[in-house]
Amino acid sequence: MADSNRITILGGGLAGCAAGLAATASQRGATIYDPARAARHRVCGEFLSPEVRDSLDLLGVWAQADACRPALMYSMRVHFGRRVCADRLPEPAIGLSRLRFDQLLREAAGNQGTNFVPERRASSPGCVLATGRQSGAASGDRIFGFKTHFSGPAGDAVELYFGDQFYVGVNPVEDGITNVCGLAPESLLRRLDFSYEALLELSPALRERTQPLRRTMNWLTTGPLVYGRRTQPPDVFAAGDAFSFIDPFTGAGMLNALETGRMAGTAAATGQSPDVYRQAVLRRLSRPLFVASVFRGAVAAGLGSLLAPWIPGRWLFALTRPG
Repeated sequence: MADSNRITILGGGLAGCAAGLAATASQRGATIYDPARAARHRVCGEFLSPEVRDSLDLLGVWAQADACRPALMYSMRVHFGRRVCADRLPEPAIGLSRLRFDQLLREAAGNQGTNFVPERRASSPGCVLATGRQSGAASGDRIFGFKTHFSGPAGDAVELYFGDQFYVGVNPVEDGITNVCGLAPESLLRRLDFSYEALLELSPALRERTQPLRRTMNWLTTGPLVYGRRTQPPDVFAAGDAFSFIDPFTGAGMLNALETGRMAGTAAATGQSPDVYRQAVLRRLSRPLFVASVFRGAVAAGLGSLLAPWIPGRWLFALTRPG
């Protein structure tokens, strides 16, 4: 028989585990339903904004994250062809692989009493929905994400390379590894026979950056991806990408997952209404969602190289942080 004092969480990724930790802190237990029995590599930029320290402190896991010796990043560089927009970050950001990060959060949630059930379960009133990205876009030029890890010179910056129809992010994570992750339309990937090495060659700056690196894992692919808010039942607490999929180039995806997961777990555990919760999340995410959509449209229209000299990197970074 189910324990009525436990909240139900669907999905055991960042948002789901954050919800479990928050429910425990609110004196409620949690059961996470996820068909995956263990953490795994996921397509992810693996960049954590400086604000993540506060989020992890609130969840009680900053010490465990810091013990993983994540990479530190002090600056950002955005490449539009040969044009480069560079700036210092207001505070150091950190790089931590999703595999390591998910392992850390699953262990922490389990140690605090969260139960993990390796099965899929349908949503129900009052549950936390943290099942990840929405796939769709059955027609048109569908968007896919891809990622791999490299060894070699890691650097101490987060770098974004915008090409014709695609972009790729490069940043260090723990253990001297460099994460390379990007998005591209299906039409471009088909022309390249889904060769991601061939895609890297399309950008001279990106080719130069990755040339001294050695790939250490197979390429991962996910998609089709759908930007923006997802339509969910009004009586659940959607969190992370299940609430809204924000453009990965903002570097706020993992932070948003942690924050909305924590907010959802607390709301569900304390009896807050799903509508009040949704309004609080929208206040937090409305600005970065809007700015990201405008910037994405400008890049898609071929205006990126024209706008780059006029947009300080610090502004772009600040405007895409959660409010």
